This record gives sequence, structure tokens and C-alpha cells, in this order.
Amino acid sequence: MKNLSYLFVFAVLLVACKNTTESTDVTAEATPDEMQAPQYQSFGDKIDDANVITMDEMKAKYASMHLGDTVDVKFTSKVNSVCQAKGCWMRLDLGEAESFVKFKDYAFFMPKDIAGQEVIVEGKAYVEETSVEDLKHFAKDAGKTQEEIDAITEPEKTFAFLSSGVLIPEKQ
Repeated sequence: MKNLSYLFVFAVLLVACKNTTESTDVTAEATPDEMQAPQYQSFGDKIDDANVITMDEMKAKYASMHLGDTVDVKFTSKVNSVCQAKGCWMRLDLGEAESFVKFKDYAFFMPKDIAGQEVIVEGKAYVEETSVEDLKHFAKDAGKTQEEIDAITEPEKTFAFLSSGVLIPEKQ
């Protein structure tokens, strides 16, 4: 009878351990949605990838704006260049134009090596006139030659953007 009791306890432990192992394996598996959801590096305020407009849609918004207009928006585009001094600004592709992006309260900066990558930015888009002095400063930050800097003689209409948050997709 005693041997039967030991056999019973052993069987219960065996079944209990097996169930625990199976349930752990099941919960550790990723669902298809989790496996496909993009992962991001986040900078600035916490933002998400919902309700993002395309580069072409953003270009159309800028085209309809006038000096002083401001629009809250979230869009995606390719990074053309980043400030090589600190990462304190970036230029985003709009086809034949660019959006000049600064960061709210200079509270965050971008990695200097993200040119060519897609990003999502959220914030305020606006149109401004950028002075010759500022254009020369930005050209210097971008690593332009002195000849290129000296060639800047006129202010420019700028598609500007004050970003509160940025997402950079992590490479898979």
C-alpha cells in the first residue's frame, strides 16, 4: 500500500510539472500581430504610429499653407540630412522640397547617422521665411564648404516643422 502511495504522489508531480511546462511554452509564444508589429526607437514625447500621413500628403499640406499658417500633423518621410554638430535638426524629404525639422524646447536630438532612414514625426508644421544668417548657420552645421555658405545671399521660404516626438523604425 505504501508503494502505491509513492506511485500516486509521483504521478501527480509528473502531471503537474508537465502542465506547468506546457502553459509556460504557450504564453512565451508571440502572436502573429506581435511578430509583425514594427518596433521603434522613440525620441521626445511618446507618440505612436497611428494616423500617420505620407510624404506626398504632407507636401500637399505645405503647398496649401501661407506664411504664418500652422497645422498639427504626424507624417512619415525619409531623412535627407541631420545636424552633424549635435543632431539638433533634420531635413525630411518632400520630393523636390524638404521639411526643416527642429525639436520642441531642444529637449531631444536625433542620432547623426540616420540619413536615408524613414522616420515618423509629430508636431506643428508651418511656413516661415528663414534669414540669410540662419541659412548660413544651418549650412555650416550640415558640413557645407565655405564656398557653399558664402553663396547664400537671399532668405528662403521654408517648410518648417517643430517636432514634439519622433519614431525611428528599428532594423529587423
